[in-house]
Amino acid sequence: MNERELNLGYAGDLKKSWHQTYKDSAWIYIGGLSYALSEGDVIAVFSQYGEVMNINLIRDKDTGKSKGFAFLCYKDQRSTVLAVDNFNGITLHKRMIRVDHVEEYKVPKYKEDADDETKRLWEEGCAPKPIMREAEPMEIQERRIKKAKEVLLDIGDVDEELLKKIKKDKKKAKKEKRREKKREKKLKKLEKKAARDPDGDWKNKAKLIDKVVAEDDLYGENKHFDFGKKKEVEEVKHNPRPDFEKADWRDIEIWKVIREREKAEKAARGETTEAWGPEDHYVSKRYQGR
Repeated sequence: MNERELNLGYAGDLKKSWHQTYKDSAWIYIGGLSYALSEGDVIAVFSQYGEVMNINLIRDKDTGKSKGFAFLCYKDQRSTVLAVDNFNGITLHKRMIRVDHVEEYKVPKYKEDADDETKRLWEEGCAPKPIMREAEPMEIQERRIKKAKEVLLDIGDVDEELLKKIKKDKKKAKKEKRREKKREKKLKKLEKKAARDPDGDWKNKAKLIDKVVAEDDLYGENKHFDFGKKKEVEEVKHNPRPDFEKADWRDIEIWKVIREREKAEKAARGETTEAWGPEDHYVSKRYQGR
């Protein structure tokens, strides 16, 4: 039937497909199953094309062994189309199975002699139950927040300077947000003015350029155009020569020890220990031979 649909050009159009007859049923029939397969095995295979809600593997009344066919229900009816098209005629556990739609599934009659697991499957199905989380009332949540704040305030080990610094940082962040909002408002006003009157006042155009264009794009990285801005100075990672006028006597002694050690290492390698090499005077080639 699928090959016929392909030839007629109905592929992809569910309204013209033969599957449309079973649009109101999410149940499928599975026949030719191996007797060794259980409900879990069938679910593991058929859950590839959708979430399985229920399964009814037909078993013998007396022995409880599988009869080789089952009925399976999907959460989404479209999963039945995928299962029928892809699983019908495949080999499962060395047996070719048959998968087809079920137009009207009849619920099995309730039997008292059935085991507890089978009864549970008939009543509840095999789909996982959703975890329902009940939210507490707003009053209880507010009380909990107040208690947490009181506990934090009662702690005596917290550094007061650290708390002050945190408060200052929060205030700075709020101020920066307000400034950013003001800048955005001004920029929108200037853009509206420029849109209304392209050949307008040159002062408004200059302001718009100042707002849109960054200073680095205009001037580049140049110290002369910093205009007194503070910049973070990178810390020197190597060990510099200390300023003997300002340095502590400990720093001077440490520096001397390091210099002596470096000299000893150079002497061991056969290198000169002088800070600078011998003075080389330039002599032109004309006078070198004389």
